[in-house]
Amino acid sequence: MFPRIKAATFTMIAVAAGKALAETHTITFNNNCHTGTPMLISQTGQVLSTGGAFTSNGPLRGAIAYLQTGNCGFNGEGCTLLETTLVNPSTPGTGSSTDLSLIPPHAFSVATGFGYIGACAPAGADCNNPNCTTAFHVQADPPVQVPCEQDNADLVITFCL
Repeated sequence: MFPRIKAATFTMIAVAAGKALAETHTITFNNNCHTGTPMLISQTGQVLSTGGAFTSNGPLRGAIAYLQTGNCGFNGEGCTLLETTLVNPSTPGTGSSTDLSLIPPHAFSVATGFGYIGACAPAGADCNNPNCTTAFHVQADPPVQVPCEQDNADLVITFCL
């Protein structure tokens, strides 16, 4: 009987440890424009959210977000674009990274900002106008990515700041 109790205890500890170590990232939207549809699109072109909170159970790589005002292409063409990778760092410099982009075919459409929630708060960026310095305008721009080197980074994206 004792070996069964040991096995059951070990199993419970392993399950609890696995849950404690599980990687998750949640993206939420704050649409102050009161019009348009927040879009979150995966790297593979899958619509992940149209405004509701989205939780990734594992890394989220190469996702994009924008406010669909009726003038945006499916990949945010013609609109202010947010690009994000949310991943727990395995070594220094390999954690989450988020940025705003106005590199053509993207263009300023609505004021857009983001901020990490939790350990990396208040890190983030806002772009309030077509000439904001917190967004990429051409590929050669100085880096404007905002990193988060903490596990389970969550993000809030705000439109019409």
